[in-house]
Amino acid sequence: MTDDIQILPREVKQRLDSGDKMLLVDIRQEWEHKTCRIEGATLVPMETMGAHLPLFEAAEEVVLYCHHGVRSLNAALMLRQQGIAARSMSGGIARWSEEIDPSVPKY
Repeated sequence: MTDDIQILPREVKQRLDSGDKMLLVDIRQEWEHKTCRIEGATLVPMETMGAHLPLFEAAEEVVLYCHHGVRSLNAALMLRQQGIAARSMSGGIARWSEEIDPSVPKY
């Protein structure tokens, strides 16, 4: 159940560029999202995820990210327990900034 729970930033980028249907979700706090974000991501702070279950259930696939990938990994596990196909972007937005888009500020 957890062998494919993480996805690399480069794979997320490739899939976004190819138009794959995935819901990219930023689970950080609003201030973090304002500091830096991946274009097109939906902000759903981790503590509000329960209220957004219909959004996740309607998606073919959910990819979550946070700052370094720890919160999003825990959130993906929680969603999987609800039967939702969720994955965590390994290394979070910090790794995205390093490997994919250096214009995304680090904090």
